[in-house]
Amino acid sequence: MTIFQAFLEAIESLAGNKLRSGLTILGIVIGVGAVIAMLSIGRGGGGIDHRLDSGHRHQSSIRFPRGADDSVRNPKPLTLGDADALAEPFAAPSVSGVAPILQGSGEVTFGGESTNTQITGVTPGYATVRNYNVTEGEFINEGHILGRASVVVLGPDVADALFGRTEAVVGETIRVEGQPFRVIGVLVAKGGGGFGPSEDDQIMVPL
Repeated sequence: MTIFQAFLEAIESLAGNKLRSGLTILGIVIGVGAVIAMLSIGRGGGGIDHRLDSGHRHQSSIRFPRGADDSVRNPKPLTLGDADALAEPFAAPSVSGVAPILQGSGEVTFGGESTNTQITGVTPGYATVRNYNVTEGEFINEGHILGRASVVVLGPDVADALFGRTEAVVGETIRVEGQPFRVIGVLVAKGGGGFGPSEDDQIMVPL
């Protein structure tokens, strides 16, 4: 029997047992898919995730493999000096923007209203890097940083929780963990939050 004849008989056999053939093929597909998935997981999850933000700017986040050296998985925290160094065009010509942040959470109050939200310490460049805009007022600027000003930009969800509105709140004074902060702006709503905290449910203060 030639290879061609064997091939024809195999085709005839498959055609005569369509259900069995279909289940066999399905089993092979599922098996191969499972092996590929396990191989991907087995690599330890190391690598770099690339994505586009809502403003179509390219952003990257680094993931370290499980077997990585402790000095790699738990490096010393970056400083504002490191951020300044990365922002130098001669030191890092491929970097178009750097925005260091410090994040936490806490209680924000106004009058008898209060809410727990994410508190993000930012620099002026954060608005550009993450594509944030304000519906009223202004974003945090260099003057606020240098003057250590107690000012705050509200996410729309926080503004609504405290004031019942997202406009005409600039100039009001709220308390962040008991400390007074003057509202200087309200962010444009971004929505989302299906896979994590909503970007609208946060406040930003000078870093």
